[in-house]
Amino acid sequence: MMANTLNEQNLRVAADWWVRLRDPAATERTTAQWLAWTDEDPAHLTAFERVTELAMRLQMLGEVSRERLMAEFASPRVAPQRWWIPAAAAAAVILAVGGYVGWHATSGSVTTQAYASAIATQRSVVLDDGTRLTLGGATRLTTRFSHGQREVDLSSGEAYFEVVHDAGRPFVVHAGGVTIEDIGTAFNVRRTGDYVTLAMAEGRVRVADATGGSHNSLEAVAGQSVTYDPSRAAMNVTASDPANAAAWRNQRLEFDNEPLSVVVANINRYRAQPLRVADTDLNSLTFTGTVRADAIDDWLHALPQVLPLQVGNVSGETVLSDTRNKAAPH
Repeated sequence: MMANTLNEQNLRVAADWWVRLRDPAATERTTAQWLAWTDEDPAHLTAFERVTELAMRLQMLGEVSRERLMAEFASPRVAPQRWWIPAAAAAAVILAVGGYVGWHATSGSVTTQAYASAIATQRSVVLDDGTRLTLGGATRLTTRFSHGQREVDLSSGEAYFEVVHDAGRPFVVHAGGVTIEDIGTAFNVRRTGDYVTLAMAEGRVRVADATGGSHNSLEAVAGQSVTYDPSRAAMNVTASDPANAAAWRNQRLEFDNEPLSVVVANINRYRAQPLRVADTDLNSLTFTGTVRADAIDDWLHALPQVLPLQVGNVSGETVLSDTRNKAAPH
């Protein structure tokens, strides 16, 4: 009973955030508070997903009824306690603003929206310019569109971009210390902290790191991948299969000589029970291979045959510990 009550409360709070975030008067502080709320508990983001699903079931709702629900829900006359509305009304509100997880604020000619996905969930989005995005598990990004610029800030996770090219309106993706400018392209960007990987499927992009300078920028084309490692402050270009640029869309997580810490962080975007590296010495190990997002436990079972570690459970956590270190994991 308590769990059901908590679920209903999360849905209602999520609906409250929807109204507040789509208010034209919403500020960056409002957005930061929303992000903090989603960080508090994975169930909060799940509530957004649930409400979105409910919204899709209400597609047959008439336009007039939907507008009336919006007016009732977002009316300035509504007292704070009215924010705690039934989930169905919340779903109608979300459907009215596009049926996706995000927020919308307009200031002058600039439109900003945010999108998020839950753990082990993919989400497809079509932007106003026709560009298609596919978000991997536990991904967050924001878009900022104006008459002369299209910008995306990838906060965490992974996204595949199929960009509609517009020479007069550049499309730029910011991921940590890396900036990627489209030149008519389809590409995948994965951000793990400030460690960034770019995989090209089609076309060409310009890539630059935050330090600037011609020696810290390059062009990447289909069949190439670019890795930015902040510990080395350098970009590394390698050959890759364009068909695998976003293999995660088919449940395949691809890693090419990447630090174990990066691998684990990305595995955690697809596993309800997260992994923890108990010994920091393991983080410097690298891993190359494919992990099935729907068979992570099989990968864990085989991992000790590839790397000098053991997999165990400590206090309900799945823990990777160094077999070269005799100290018990803690």
